Amino acid sequence: MDFAESTKYLLSLGNEVSAMKLGLENIRTLLAALDDPQNNFLKVQVAGTNGKGSVCAFLDSMCVRAGIKTGLFTSPHLISITERIKIGGVEISEADFALHATRVREICELRVAKGELEAIPTFFEQITAIALSVFAEEEIELAILETGLGGRLDATTAANAEIVAITQIDYDHQEYLGDTLVEIAAEKAAIIRSDTKVVVAKQKREAELVIRGRCREAGVEPNFAKSNYPNVVLGLLGKHQQANAAVAIAIVQELRELNFIIPDDKMRTGLETARHPGRLEYFENFLFDGAHNIAGASALREYLDEFVKQPITMIFGAMKGKDAGEIASVLFPKIEILILTKPENTRALEAAEILNMIPDQGLKKVVLTGNVAEAIKIAREVYAPDGLICVTGSLYLVGEAKKILNN
Repeated sequence: MDFAESTKYLLSLGNEVSAMKLGLENIRTLLAALDDPQNNFLKVQVAGTNGKGSVCAFLDSMCVRAGIKTGLFTSPHLISITERIKIGGVEISEADFALHATRVREICELRVAKGELEAIPTFFEQITAIALSVFAEEEIELAILETGLGGRLDATTAANAEIVAITQIDYDHQEYLGDTLVEIAAEKAAIIRSDTKVVVAKQKREAELVIRGRCREAGVEPNFAKSNYPNVVLGLLGKHQQANAAVAIAIVQELRELNFIIPDDKMRTGLETARHPGRLEYFENFLFDGAHNIAGASALREYLDEFVKQPITMIFGAMKGKDAGEIASVLFPKIEILILTKPENTRALEAAEILNMIPDQGLKKVVLTGNVAEAIKIAREVYAPDGLICVTGSLYLVGEAKKILNN
């Protein structure tokens, strides 16, 4: 397969969330057929509700600055699927992606034909296998893996990371992880094993108790991250990034104990130059932020309150299963004009569905649109000359909007 064919094939496997099959049996069988590429390097796995990608971005930036050859695996992508896999901070080429995707597909189909796999592995299982295969071939020293969903049954957990980190835990994906913080925390804390080093962000009391309990069961001592790094201007915007940077720094401390050389000046430069597209990212008069749950919306609102003084027009879209009403109650009182839209995603809500979910916020103007291109066109027509257009509610929406604007 060439790159276009490999992308089309992977997307044909279904949406990476709604078509997801939680469980480790398939991915372990697939990795074994690839000669267990994950055993060739040290791994860090980052789980949690919010901040996973930011922690990975900070950590990768610090390690790359220190001269460590890293492999970074994150999700979702915004524009190109190659964004998910980086070597030394650089996206892999389309040709390399296609090569590994073809190999993984052939192995999947062969194992199904032999009866070694019950079904073709899912999109996320295959993309995880592709990443680990690339990392082994590139002979990286350190893999940084962002958990897709949960932890206990997520495909990245099959890599058996030597260091695991848990960012802030909050409500999200309750249909898969449970309705309470205790249940959600248990799913994420399940990545902790007796042979892991554990880093934990500051947590709500219920989540912290679950994590501490899991650590006791595993016989490990958690390293609770503390924000104690003076004179550093973080490369990622928002006060909430301080907690994410603290987790990344605590991971660096654990890496140092495993003989990775990461000097303080390289840490500082890495923190200052880290980038994470789609999270409080500016482009001309647009501000992109993938806030898709209550915690993310609260972080965005805090940033808007502190730093944005001009009138805000908001383009908002959401996926099924998200609490759009709660998110609306946090964000919409801050804005002047609301434009509801639907990204090109099978899980996306129609604009009218979102309108029915949100409380009356006394907005001056609400516009319903059928697609993101229409939403951007209208936003440019109606926003105040000195105003800002904020695109939020879903990373899929942010990615589509960025692609339209880039074109």
